Amino acid sequence: MAEGVTQIPPFGTALRRANVSVIAELKRASPSKGSINPELSVIEQASAYEKGGAAAISILTEPTRFSGSNDDLVAARGATSLPLLKKDFHVDPLQIIEAKSIGASAALVIVRALPPTRLREMLDVARSIGIEVLVEVRDELELELALSFGAKLIGVNNRDLETLAIDPETAPRLLPLIPRDIVAIAESGMKTSADIERVATAGADSVLIGSELSASANPEAAVRSLSGVRRSEGARKG
Repeated sequence: MAEGVTQIPPFGTALRRANVSVIAELKRASPSKGSINPELSVIEQASAYEKGGAAAISILTEPTRFSGSNDDLVAARGATSLPLLKKDFHVDPLQIIEAKSIGASAALVIVRALPPTRLREMLDVARSIGIEVLVEVRDELELELALSFGAKLIGVNNRDLETLAIDPETAPRLLPLIPRDIVAIAESGMKTSADIERVATAGADSVLIGSELSASANPEAAVRSLSGVRRSEGARKG
């Protein structure tokens, strides 16, 4: 963990910067890319991300499709003072409790993976134990549901998880609909500063970048190169 740092900031608070913040992801493999970096060292990668200026780190803990594990998150918690997102297919409140117990600051919940009653239950449990939830959406109806349940962190995924296809218009379409007091995160398909500038113009507070950073030979420099895009304060409604 970074020397001299004793307190981990709340996940959502850490993402609010003058520039669009980077959530740097640890990902060995994915259904869309196959093998990305099978020998990835969690400790080395997490340390490099922090040195490069990442605001938070996303850990793929799903074993079958992404070659991750809860042990990866535990290792990352010991290697960095940044807040950590547990990224998995969370469908049961017990998984949220588990995420908290192993050191996650936030956990991913995908709206289309759950019936509305279960989504509400997941959010209620998270609030009761003090862990944040990144609620992922892909269309206007999912966004409306997330907002109605009081989501404070909303991720807009450009990738259709059924087809794995990326539609780069998804985030620019939905981000302006997210109220300014909600932390808005653009996910999937971003590789360059130009990509980040595009979602910044639409109102992104943060971007989650996985494959590009996990595959980089110099992850510290890669994060730094993507961290200089200014947020657009006036892009979203009040």
